[in-house]
Amino acid sequence: MQTSVLVALVVGAVLGALAATGAWRLVVSARTAALAAERDVLRERVTDLETSTDHDRELAATLAPLSSALVRVEGQVRVLERDRVEQYARLGEQLEAVRTHGEALRVQTSALAGALRSPTARGAWGEVQLRRVIEHAGMLARVDFDTQVAGTTAAGDGVRPDVVVRLPGGKHVVVDAKAPLAAFLEASEESQDPARQAAAAAAHARALRAHVDALAAKEYWTAFDPSPELVVCFVPGEAFLAAACAADPALLEHAMARRVVLATPTTLLALLRTVALTWQSEALSGSARALFDLGRELYGRLGSLGGVTSKLGRSLHRAVEDYNALVGTMERRVLVSARRMRDLDVTDLDLETLAPVEVAPRPLTAAELIEAEHREALPPLHRDWPFVDETADPPTGGAVQEAG
Repeated sequence: MQTSVLVALVVGAVLGALAATGAWRLVVSARTAALAAERDVLRERVTDLETSTDHDRELAATLAPLSSALVRVEGQVRVLERDRVEQYARLGEQLEAVRTHGEALRVQTSALAGALRSPTARGAWGEVQLRRVIEHAGMLARVDFDTQVAGTTAAGDGVRPDVVVRLPGGKHVVVDAKAPLAAFLEASEESQDPARQAAAAAAHARALRAHVDALAAKEYWTAFDPSPELVVCFVPGEAFLAAACAADPALLEHAMARRVVLATPTTLLALLRTVALTWQSEALSGSARALFDLGRELYGRLGSLGGVTSKLGRSLHRAVEDYNALVGTMERRVLVSARRMRDLDVTDLDLETLAPVEVAPRPLTAAELIEAEHREALPPLHRDWPFVDETADPPTGGAVQEAG
C-alpha cells in the first residue's frame, strides 16, 4: 500500500517535472520568438535610423549654402533696417523743414498780397513786369522804347503812358501797365464760400472793363502821332486776364471794340518780337538800298576810269611812236655823221645802237571800261580826274599834287 502510494508519488513527480519542463520550453520558445521579433524590429529601426541619418546628412549638405545665404540676407536686412531708420529720421527732418519753409512762404505771400493791394505798389510791380518783357524781346531803352513820355491828346489833356514803343517810319505804340488786381487778390483768397469767390471774380472783371473804358477815353494815339488807333493794356499775369474772361466772356470783344488790346506777358512778348523783326527788316532794306546806290556809283566811276585809262593808252602809244621816230632820225641823221668822226680818228669811243620800242600798250576790251568813250563829253572836273567826289570835302594841296 505504501509502495503503491510511493510509486504514485514518484510517477506524479515525474509527470509534474515533465509537465513543468514542457511548460518551461513553451515559455522559453515564446520568449525566444518574442526576442527574435523584437530583434527584427530593432534591426529595422536601426536600418531606418541609418537611412534617416544619411538623408539628414544629405539634407544638411544641401541646405548648407542656403544657410550661408540666409546669414547674408539677415545681415543685409539688418543694414536695410538701419538705413530705413536713418532715412525716416532724415525724411522727418526734411518734412519739418518743408513745413517751416511753407509757413514762411505763406507769410511772405500774405505780405506780398497785402503789398499788392496798394495801388502804388501794384503799379510799380506792373511796370517792372512790363520792363522785363520788353528786355526779353531784345529792345533797348531810349533806342527802341521810352518810359513815362509826356504827351497831349487832341482834346488838350496831358497823358503820360508807361511805355511808348517806337516803330519803323517814326510810328509809335502806347503801352499802359496799370491793370486793377485788388478784386482778383480777394477772389484768390481761400474761402469756403463759393458765392463770395464768384462775386469777387465778377468784381475783378468789372474793374478790368472799367479800366478798358478809361484807357479808351484817354485816346493815347492822338498824343503820339503817327500811331495806330489803339492802346495796349498790359495785364502782368496770365491768370489775371483768364479770371476776368471767365467771369466776363465778352470782355475781350468789348476791349477790341474800344481800341484797347489786352496783352499778357506772352502776347506782349510776341507783339514786341514782331516789332523787333520789323526793325531788322527795315535795317536790311536800308542797307540794300545803300548797297544799290553804291553799286551804281561804282559802276559809273569804273566807266570814267576806263575813259581816262584809254586816253592814257593812246598817249603812251603816241609817245612810243614819237620815240621810234626820234630813234630813226638819230640813226639816219646824227649817228651817220658821228661815225665819220670815228673813221677820221677824232675819237675811239663806240656809239651805242638805239633800238626802237616794239611793244604797244594793251587796248581796253571790257565793255564797262570802254563805255565812257561813247558817252557825251564829261564836265571839265570829271574829264581830268574821275575820282573827285563832289559831295566829299575838297582835297588838300598835297593830295592834288600827288594825284596829278
